[in-house]
Amino acid sequence: MLKTFPKGGIHPPENKLTSFKEIKRMSLPKVVYVPISQHIGIPSEIVVAVKEKVQKGQVIAKSGGFVSSNIHSPVAGTVTKLDKIIDSSGYKKQCIVIRTDVKDASNLEEMEYPLKEEIMLTPKEILQRISDYGIVGLGGATFPSHVKLSVKEDKKMDCLVVNGVECEPYLTADHRLMLEKTKEIVVGIKILMYSLPVDKVIIGIENNKKNAIQAFLKATKSEKNIHVAALKVKYPQGSEKQLVKALLKREVPKNGLPLDVGVIVHNVGTIFAIYQAVQHNMPLTERVVTVTGKKLENPSNYWVKIGTPITDLINEVGGFPEGTRKLVNGGPMMGKAIKNTDVPITKGTSGILVISEDEASRGEQQNCIRCGECVYVCPMGLEPHLLMNLSEKGLYEKAFSEDILTCIECGSCSYICPSHRPLLDFIRFGKNIVKNLQNAKN
Repeated sequence: MLKTFPKGGIHPPENKLTSFKEIKRMSLPKVVYVPISQHIGIPSEIVVAVKEKVQKGQVIAKSGGFVSSNIHSPVAGTVTKLDKIIDSSGYKKQCIVIRTDVKDASNLEEMEYPLKEEIMLTPKEILQRISDYGIVGLGGATFPSHVKLSVKEDKKMDCLVVNGVECEPYLTADHRLMLEKTKEIVVGIKILMYSLPVDKVIIGIENNKKNAIQAFLKATKSEKNIHVAALKVKYPQGSEKQLVKALLKREVPKNGLPLDVGVIVHNVGTIFAIYQAVQHNMPLTERVVTVTGKKLENPSNYWVKIGTPITDLINEVGGFPEGTRKLVNGGPMMGKAIKNTDVPITKGTSGILVISEDEASRGEQQNCIRCGECVYVCPMGLEPHLLMNLSEKGLYEKAFSEDILTCIECGSCSYICPSHRPLLDFIRFGKNIVKNLQNAKN
């Protein structure tokens, strides 16, 4: 029987249009816009100046503290501006603008490195390499990986969970990476096993990716401590709390982390980036991005330089089709609509989704009919209809007491609501205010 989490969840249409499309290399961007805050925590500190020439892979912004991350130049070129630009959040954020030197040989070389299995670094050196090379969680949270891996001695840990779920509709970046870089990801897993006090690894993959499951079963058949688990197709299975519950039947505390139940969770993209950093001295300057949509001429998966404007990706797939209504950074469930196509790709960008007029139309909002569907599908056991009402009326203390901060913003409630109520929109709004109020109190 396939594993899954017990509480809530939905199964929206998968629309994995690009699951059979091999990852291509994106054309070299003429200009990159590199934000200095591409991670949870303190923004990085700029260490380059306007008119300065930078090399590919050079540190251009240094970590601003422990919970922060270095940022490296994705191209060789010249810094033309230090400016604030609108990023995917819709707000202006500090950014380093670099004009690519198209004649520089390093920009033209995109080497395919041979598989390197022998681990030469010590655990301490591995952790330092991950920190120096700017590795953050590529599953969406962008938590600095060196922080997650800096486990205190009083924390008992026995399992590494590898997240290969990719349950968001449309997105296939992780799926393709698992198929094309299976052996490298397995070496990345071994690097983490060597640097962490864990003796068991479980790779969780949803059952709609049977070829990826088979690839990892084959690649790990001689590894007695690495197990592959097929999961039932159910959203939001890729969320850490739900994944730990599905694989290990352990309940992560509502305000806690997987580490509280002896588990560390890493996304397959992050593990591949760790492999590249440790085995090939490669900082995180590019990632796989799915560019997709039902009416796109050629939806595909791409290796994309961090800082590449979304405009470049849209042009690469044939431009906006007629009748385009919405552009989403991420998947349709948890992604956010963006207005400006000059927004750059960041470390946390897993996909760009182009939605047509007929798909984007929301039904007319009606009164709540108290059907309880939103409660039934909530994977965190919350009452979304209540949290929306409290947020709408400004009752933030009550919203806090009703656990609004435990919402994982999966959007299952909005998806299922027969009255087309913007539940997640109001919950996100209220959650943000409650978070700020709690921070002010503390």
